[in-house]
Amino acid sequence: MTLSVTDTLTGERRAFEVDDDGEVLLYVCGLTVSDDAHLGHARLWFHADVLHRWLAYLGYDVRHVENVTDVNEKITARVGEREGWETEADVARHFTGETIENMRRLNLLRAEVYPRVSEHVPEIIDLIGALVERGYAYETNGSVYFDVTRFDRYGDLSNQRLDELESDADPDELAEKRHPADFALWKAGGVDEDAVREHRKHDHGEGDGDGLPSGQTWESPWGEGRPGWHIECSAMSMTHLGETLDVHMGGRDLVFPHHENEIAQSEAATGHTFARYWLHNGLLRTKEDKMSSSLGNFFTASDALDEFGVNVVRTFYLGAQYRGDQTFSEDAVAEAEERWERLERAYEAAVEACDSVDARTKREDPALREAVGTARGEFTAAMNDDLDVRTAFNALLDLGRAVNRHVDSAVASDAAGASADADGPDGYDYRGLRRAVETFEEFGGDVFGLELGREAAGDVELAGDLVELVLDVREEERAAGNYERADELRDDLEALGVAVEDGEDGATYRFE
Repeated sequence: MTLSVTDTLTGERRAFEVDDDGEVLLYVCGLTVSDDAHLGHARLWFHADVLHRWLAYLGYDVRHVENVTDVNEKITARVGEREGWETEADVARHFTGETIENMRRLNLLRAEVYPRVSEHVPEIIDLIGALVERGYAYETNGSVYFDVTRFDRYGDLSNQRLDELESDADPDELAEKRHPADFALWKAGGVDEDAVREHRKHDHGEGDGDGLPSGQTWESPWGEGRPGWHIECSAMSMTHLGETLDVHMGGRDLVFPHHENEIAQSEAATGHTFARYWLHNGLLRTKEDKMSSSLGNFFTASDALDEFGVNVVRTFYLGAQYRGDQTFSEDAVAEAEERWERLERAYEAAVEACDSVDARTKREDPALREAVGTARGEFTAAMNDDLDVRTAFNALLDLGRAVNRHVDSAVASDAAGASADADGPDGYDYRGLRRAVETFEEFGGDVFGLELGREAAGDVELAGDLVELVLDVREEERAAGNYERADELRDDLEALGVAVEDGEDGATYRFE
């Protein structure tokens, strides 16, 4: 079964296919750094991370870019709140640092680059200029707007009709537009003072204070001003990933107008498909409301990591598929903690059993070995089924139950005095247990990013490195003409369950 995903643009489940080079260009619509990141933001980070990890597991080379919006009225509204926050850039720098730190604590794979809006204004201006030149954008009083009537497919992503769209822009802006749904690519002058006032009052319960701060401005062919919100992502993604992305991922609340506008401006400028797949994360809710900084009903990512730890937070997110909404509550966190602890205990039991048994034992437990194969098959099928992480995690828990049954049976047998008749200490199936440990580490650790084995790694984690070391010694013996000794080393490895095959490019091995 190959990977399939639900594409928001087509509304259909589609087989995931990319160019023959096996490279996946992944763009994640990142955070506006105006406040502490909360668990709703981190949910998108997590599912983008799992997508990245699973694509890498499938053999793709993933180029992951995730932007940082550091130019915005929400950021300007925070100027002066704390010592050192004297400019929009000061505020953005603070929250960008906090965001990156939380990403590291959440054990996310690093993106190739985290582009900032403030560092890409020349590219933004060039992209706007191309749209003006091609007749898709027009200038009015120093501002530049995208003409939505010129783009025939406008509304396809959000399934909206152009003649039904309305604008909530202020009257002055509406007077400058040719169509109410036209959107700003470049805004003349400084920050939108009304927007700054609204954010100060609504988001932080503060008045105007001692005057409104000025935000960053840049010179452009249309005069001094600031970039519009939507044009930023198009410019940053195309700068680092090219004109056509494989996957564009973001929150479902950004489908309209942000992502709709990204498609229009990008494809109008280049004439090429902007993104082959659009994946949208569901919302994180608290009771009935979306978790939001402006609603004040949020739990910060930092506080959650402090209180619950990275493994419980990641297991919480593994409780629901990316497309669906998820509710944050005490019960949901308690369930995540219980599921994580069950997985961790099973893993530690398998590692401890492996460390206590002679690797040469021939004892076999068909039920355990079958459980390993079943877990691997079910996990892979679930992940390829639109990244169904909850079902995939359940497959690991089922394997954990099989490991516990095997260990308990061996211990009971030993207590009854039957272990003397077994081929190895405690009667454990070393190869079956080792394969279970590898499955936990490969899927729970590498794919799900859980920190398995920090305290109970044992000798099993060294197995691959030790085999490589023995093969290096064997190759040295062969180079020296000591073929009998080289054959002995191969036989010793095979006695431990490591099949060695010699080829033109050297020896390879596999665990049996």
